[in-house]
Amino acid sequence: MSAPTTSRTTVTEREARQVAEAARQQDWHKPSFAKELFLGRFRLDLIHPHPLPDPESVRRGEEFLAKLRAFCESTIDTARIEREARIPDEVVTGLKELGALGMKIDPKYGGLGLTQLYYNKALALVGSASPAVGALLSAHQSIGVPQPLKMFGTQEQKDAFLPRCARTDISAFLLTEPDVGSDPARLATTAVPDGDDYVLDGVKLWTTNGVVADLLVVMARVPKSEGHKGGITAFVVEATSEGITVENRNAFMGLRGIENGVTRFHQVRVPAANRIGPEGAGLKIALTTLNTGRLSLPAMCAGAGKWCLKIAREWSAEREQWGKPVALHEAVGSKISFIAATTFALEAVLDLSSQMADEDRNDIRIEAALAKLYGSEMAWKMADELVQIRGGRGYETAESLRARGERAVPAEQMLRDLRINRIFEGSTEIMHLLIAREAVDAHLSVAGDLIDPDKSLSDKAKAGAHAGVFYAKWLPKLVAGPGQLPLSYGEFKYEVDLSGHLRHVERTARKLARSTFYAMSRWQGRMETKQGFLGRIVDIGAELFAMSAVCVRAELLRSRGEHGREAYQLADAFCHQARIRIEELFDRLWTNTDALDRKVVKGVLGGAYTWLEDGILDPSGDGPWIADATPGPSARESERRPFGD
Repeated sequence: MSAPTTSRTTVTEREARQVAEAARQQDWHKPSFAKELFLGRFRLDLIHPHPLPDPESVRRGEEFLAKLRAFCESTIDTARIEREARIPDEVVTGLKELGALGMKIDPKYGGLGLTQLYYNKALALVGSASPAVGALLSAHQSIGVPQPLKMFGTQEQKDAFLPRCARTDISAFLLTEPDVGSDPARLATTAVPDGDDYVLDGVKLWTTNGVVADLLVVMARVPKSEGHKGGITAFVVEATSEGITVENRNAFMGLRGIENGVTRFHQVRVPAANRIGPEGAGLKIALTTLNTGRLSLPAMCAGAGKWCLKIAREWSAEREQWGKPVALHEAVGSKISFIAATTFALEAVLDLSSQMADEDRNDIRIEAALAKLYGSEMAWKMADELVQIRGGRGYETAESLRARGERAVPAEQMLRDLRINRIFEGSTEIMHLLIAREAVDAHLSVAGDLIDPDKSLSDKAKAGAHAGVFYAKWLPKLVAGPGQLPLSYGEFKYEVDLSGHLRHVERTARKLARSTFYAMSRWQGRMETKQGFLGRIVDIGAELFAMSAVCVRAELLRSRGEHGREAYQLADAFCHQARIRIEELFDRLWTNTDALDRKVVKGVLGGAYTWLEDGILDPSGDGPWIADATPGPSARESERRPFGD
């Protein structure tokens, strides 16, 4: 028998939802292209003409990219990192000297002050050389100490920590626990006030950079008491503090050089001055930080797509089958077309979202989430198709290929490395729910009380009246629009006509909004349980956002004389491919096996099908499904290994 796990923090589903809802950024002070899209309003004016960076930021960004490229080519040995499962000290030392630890940090604190656009270009470049190095830099700057301090830190905290993060210190972000993932209401790590300090106790899991970090952002629960509001709270913690033990350096399917571990806190004293924001604001700080921080993953996904395209092009032109290059066989050619068109789309989505983040004119919380969701899913598919195109050589390791005299193409490693992006910083399933919540926010704002079972009849009556006014104005606008006019978006028509795709986006956005409204009318308060339906709604929105981005990017490149003809061709191919996927998703909104699947799941959990498991052996080891995370002193030697030590 497996050893029992320790008692867990128990909360009801309603309590968990309340915690998540309280952490949401609930106000919309700026326009949002994606939010409007889900409401059936195609606001092309919010993204076209494509926003552009200022010349000075371009100059500084390109200058740094040139230095970074030279460093990556001369110093980063991808094969060595994969073989040794470590990033060599000299790589990190060189990155520090380049200023790569402070790409997004203001120059007054010793950073480079790059824009989000160029920060993401840098991550795409580094990630193509080594995804593990890309993850190191991303975790440090996108979710580690610099970003939350930039947004929520005091001046004293910025003065104390940002210069260190810019040049010398590596940071990590610690939220997940052995029994707590995307459900922070059950967070067990505590921070108990004691004079001018807080005392931390608990265990954190999957601490990216945690094994080598100098500074940690730690999320812990402050108990409510006199003078203390309590709640999930964020702290900057020195990794060398007494009572901190890195109990394990975790190993994974991919990203073998990543420094990710298990960290135990036992009676760790943290000055109150190191608290980020007020008590109880930790989860909101984490989610707000991720609004732009999530763009780091699609940056590396876009870079991966570029690499997949390069290898697919070179290999498919070289390899012959039945008298001609395999690229000219339709079964392979369709895969290459998918990789090329989708790579163009990922870069279009990334650059548009990044530049919108830099301009700060729009609220991009949904756009960034869509970029993360779409980028991680499509990059994985592209890598999988590349392995298929390469055949047996795609499945063979780069070291094996090298040993027998062929080009050491790490296609199988790329597939393994990319797999985590569908889980990192919000799994695909969680991203579906997060985006869906934002997408239906307008509906819940006007009809929330109407479908809330705990509200009184008088509250429901008021909500009904309010909703009636909103829908009386909104619904008629979903009937007709520019997408039905043949000459709409004519400025996107040159040798290739993209205007029809934009008309399709406009029509489909209205159809999507009508479908969402119908579902809310049908299921009301049960809408949040229809996760399959909500996921498909979000996936349709993601495709529409990507279609919009590629058309706008193609027109930008054409207007600047930069491969405009080819960009229009790629945009046209992508939009046609996306339209087929959208049609399938609409079909599955109402024709699916969701109800049947639920019955089967109940049968599986109830043991009705255990006979189906006969005839196999389970090679899994013994032990609990979830490790013991009982607070207390560590019984292990610390595996912390700062670079250079």
